[in-house]
Amino acid sequence: MSHYPTFLRHRARALRDDNRGVAMIEFAFSLPVLLVLCVAGLETANLALAHMRLSQIATLVADNASRVRTSIDEADINEIMVGAELTSDKLDLQQHGRVILSSLEHNGQTAANEGQTIRWQRCWGNGVFPSSYGNPGDGATDASMRDGMGPGTTAATKITSGTGTAVMFVEVAYTYQPLVTDALFGPKIIRYTSAFNVRERTDQAIKNAGHLAASATARCS
Repeated sequence: MSHYPTFLRHRARALRDDNRGVAMIEFAFSLPVLLVLCVAGLETANLALAHMRLSQIATLVADNASRVRTSIDEADINEIMVGAELTSDKLDLQQHGRVILSSLEHNGQTAANEGQTIRWQRCWGNGVFPSSYGNPGDGATDASMRDGMGPGTTAATKITSGTGTAVMFVEVAYTYQPLVTDALFGPKIIRYTSAFNVRERTDQAIKNAGHLAASATARCS
């Protein structure tokens, strides 16, 4: 029976000196931290990609709308919005966002009533985002939109149109869809704007040469 204490001492010493599982234990402790860092990295990259895509869409829509020559038609607007959908790729912008295209023009008034007006406005997407800068008809007979459209409260941060032309002003709003969880950034609304002056367009009114039904156009309501 006397050999058992010696045996136990040897086993205890062997267990004490055994470091074969140290790496596995260290990995187990560090795994949660690594997972959090990986998720944070993926979410950050996804958010950055969403910002880039939405900025591109705002620029694309404004640029394409400004390039339509002579006059612009409801069919042209539909094609422009299809381009926005294709550019959005996996963002699912139609379901979670909204693109608002406004034709900003001089209101034709003089003196105290001179200013800017939104002649027409078209929208695409199911997101519940009204325009942040105005609705069709705003400023048509008064100077309520004298400073034009854009962020801020001063004329220095806004866009205006010259007489006899128009500015295609685009707003894009999107409810950010996280890859895994919104715990990192919280619920987030991403917004971008862009504006281009029209090129070689002499008639700024929107046409409907194809007699499309209202439901087949990009009307905002």
